[in-house]
Amino acid sequence: MPRSVPAATAALRVLSFLSGQPVPVSAARIAVVVGLPRSSAYHLLAAMAEEEFVIHYSEDRTWGLGVAAYEVGLGFAQQEPLARLARVPLARLVDQTGHSAHLVILHGSDVLYVLEERAPGRPPLVSDVGVRLPAHLTASGRAILASLSPKQVRALYPNRAAFVDRIGLGPQSPTELRRLLSETRRRGYASEDGEVTPGFASLAAAIESTTIHASVAVTFDARRTTPDERRLVLAVQATAAEISDRLHGRRPHRNL
Repeated sequence: MPRSVPAATAALRVLSFLSGQPVPVSAARIAVVVGLPRSSAYHLLAAMAEEEFVIHYSEDRTWGLGVAAYEVGLGFAQQEPLARLARVPLARLVDQTGHSAHLVILHGSDVLYVLEERAPGRPPLVSDVGVRLPAHLTASGRAILASLSPKQVRALYPNRAAFVDRIGLGPQSPTELRRLLSETRRRGYASEDGEVTPGFASLAAAIESTTIHASVAVTFDARRTTPDERRLVLAVQATAAEISDRLHGRRPHRNL
């Protein structure tokens, strides 16, 4: 176990806290959340402000994220850490199941495909890298939506007009979506059968993270194969868990 560096730990906690706030907050609140005496919090914030990781809004006596924190966020996005960390586990999932697999992130009410591993001999899918599809129609999207709060789901799907129709299947109202997501949460995984591409089905599991909404899925030709669903689900869930461990710097504790 590495030794902690109190000042560095406190600074990182400040950044983590501020990144989750919709508006700048007072130093007093930061001190309470981070667990510092108020005087120490002011000294820390002043030091972080000098390096532009936070900014002080003197008019209302609050603190928010600075330009340096923004640049760190841009660097995170440019390095595509999620795709890099997921590549090996996703390839292993394909080897284990014999089916193509992909990784998506939530982008508004769509899912954006950021990584695909195609199984040998399997046909190309509509879910190629860079493609966006309605989240409520895909197993990948449903896995993510089921992990969101009801308030977040309502914001994405406030009424019937928010539901894009692809081939006439899938939920078409907030009530139908709530029912589907409730069932998804109960089972612990998401599925779809022919709602994106006729004849093809998918199973998906969300990647646990407080900052990134993503999921892993396998897709197979349901007209030509009847896979062991339980085995597939366990493999997908284990892969999602491993990617989450990698993303958060934890040692993998599940075997695929």
